[in-house]
Amino acid sequence: MSSTLRRFKTRALARPDVKKAYDDVADEFAFIDEILKARAEAGLTQADVAARIGTTQSAIARLESAEPRHSPSLATLQKYAKALGYKVEIRLVKQGPRRRGVRQAKPRIHRSA
Repeated sequence: MSSTLRRFKTRALARPDVKKAYDDVADEFAFIDEILKARAEAGLTQADVAARIGTTQSAIARLESAEPRHSPSLATLQKYAKALGYKVEIRLVKQGPRRRGVRQAKPRIHRSA
């Protein structure tokens, strides 16, 4: 991250309203980052994944977006993961007081054995 972007982020997160909004979506963005990394590691394009699961590239783009109105179903996530050679693992984790810089558990995609 460039120093200018880092300074901007630091200033923005000093505002309580921005910090709360950022924290509210942190897990979603972390999960999206995880699925994007898995697809890159598999060496597949969105079109490749779409062909493997029988959908369109634009549907995969929506799945990989951070837009709240595009929340994929568990079945869709499982198909996506399988197309990459992964499986989806979901756990419930007792929620404790959030500490600064600590994220709660989120759905994970793991490489299939």
